[in-house]
Amino acid sequence: MKNELSSNIEDYLEAIYEIEIAEHEARVKDIAKKLDINPASVTEILYKMQDFGLAEHERYGKVRLTEKGQSIAKKIYERHKVIVAFLADILGVDQKQAEADSCKIEHSVSDETMEKLVKFIEFIQNNPHGKPLWLEHFEYYLAQNKYPPQCLEK
Repeated sequence: MKNELSSNIEDYLEAIYEIEIAEHEARVKDIAKKLDINPASVTEILYKMQDFGLAEHERYGKVRLTEKGQSIAKKIYERHKVIVAFLADILGVDQKQAEADSCKIEHSVSDETMEKLVKFIEFIQNNPHGKPLWLEHFEYYLAQNKYPPQCLEK
């Protein structure tokens, strides 16, 4: 089902999921505010999401993800977090830019690539020896636009 969803619906799923985490319930106005769109547009997409069995919406009331919707939303949300971590923590991209870029990337990356990216980030973040030396060298390279002196030694 996930592969059949448009990136627009995925954005709604993720937004509702995040609102539910923070506020315990979502309403059309909350979703509209989070996505910076018109409430009428939210209502229109919610009807489609109901048709797909992803959400339930009470008119002028709460929006709830179904079990199916929540499962997909959680996966999208986790993908988003991993991509942000990679962009910001590993590549040094500004946090705000990493968030924006993650929103674009998360819809198109394959499951296989995502699994490898998750493992790569886990490997770096949970390294029992601390930050890898090559990552420190990369950070130096980003800041100075040249290799650190110890990389040039033979």
